[in-house]
Amino acid sequence: MSILEAIILGLIQGLTEFLPISSSGHLRVFSAFFGWPDPGAAFTAVSQLGTELAVLIYFRQKVWNIISAWTRSLFTKELRRHIDARMGWYLIIGTIPIAVIGLLLEEQIDGVFRDLRLIALTLIVFGVILGLVDRHTRKHRELNDLNVQRGVIFGLFQALALIPGVSRSGATVTGGMLLGFQRKDAAEYAFLLAMPAVFASGFYQLTDIGGEQYAGWTATIVGTVVAFVVGYAVIAWFMRFISTNSFMPFVYYRIALGILILTLVSFGVLEPRDGADLETDAAAVEAEEDPAEETAPSPEAGPSPEPSPEPSVDPVTGWPVNPETGLPRNPDTGVHRDPDTGMDVDIDPQTNLPIDPITGQTYDPRADDASPEAPQGGQAPQGEQAPVG
Repeated sequence: MSILEAIILGLIQGLTEFLPISSSGHLRVFSAFFGWPDPGAAFTAVSQLGTELAVLIYFRQKVWNIISAWTRSLFTKELRRHIDARMGWYLIIGTIPIAVIGLLLEEQIDGVFRDLRLIALTLIVFGVILGLVDRHTRKHRELNDLNVQRGVIFGLFQALALIPGVSRSGATVTGGMLLGFQRKDAAEYAFLLAMPAVFASGFYQLTDIGGEQYAGWTATIVGTVVAFVVGYAVIAWFMRFISTNSFMPFVYYRIALGILILTLVSFGVLEPRDGADLETDAAAVEAEEDPAEETAPSPEAGPSPEPSPEPSVDPVTGWPVNPETGLPRNPDTGVHRDPDTGMDVDIDPQTNLPIDPITGQTYDPRADDASPEAPQGGQAPQGEQAPVG
């Protein structure tokens, strides 16, 4: 990955992380638009460290109050009912679903979940859900109304963000509004709830940067820094925006982008799957089309090699060897000669074997014990030795 790609992807990460339009989906989609390889789940997770650092700084007073009250409540019973102390437990409990599901579906998150068709559908479907919930729910609760049950539900909605295109903030805010929380309170808790999961995921994926990953260390660091700077500005604007506005502009954008992606994929402008999936499929197809590579016996396991064929020319006479009789034959006269005896021999037309000129018996000159002294066509009488020519 070049530095220019890292800057652009970091800019996209920072712009989209806090908006309910899916940062991971946009990184995948825009990489396909530009003709770049999929930056991968590792780059996405690590670059989110920059945006979550922006959340940590923006809500630094709130975060400090939660950490301080929660820690002191472990030793001071009177503090355990304080909202900040309880908030610490709610954030821990709400993080469990995405942590468990993320580990169980790690392979799918790196593979099938990054299909552009799935991203387009989730952009549309969850955009429609966000719009319906925003318009038709009663928003009367504040963060003081959080309890364990509502914290778990928040966490389950956040876990949906493991699918690119859903949006972490969009899914969590949708769950919060379904529970009756005001937009600003639901968004604030969504950003706070994201920090443990994103920091854990980002540091977990650090070991995957480099090596066979498309994004190397330099590009990932550049993208993370850009995401932090842009993300801090976006979160400040977004918190002011939702205080007086609905989520409908983001709903319309999600639906339009999803339809555009499906259209471009349908006309072959965009390849829905990333390069790693295509290479895997191609390798599988090649293995199916050429099974001989798998079934062909190795040289060590195969049968012992055939003995070397007899020379085609007799070294003594210079005559070509007749493969049917195994004897050299005079090319001019057609007469065969036995090199062991040096005598010309006739060939039996029925057996195609040479005839011993002395005994008149046929024999096979290629047999180990074959010679005129031990003819094959008939055995010498017992007690008598076959004459030698």
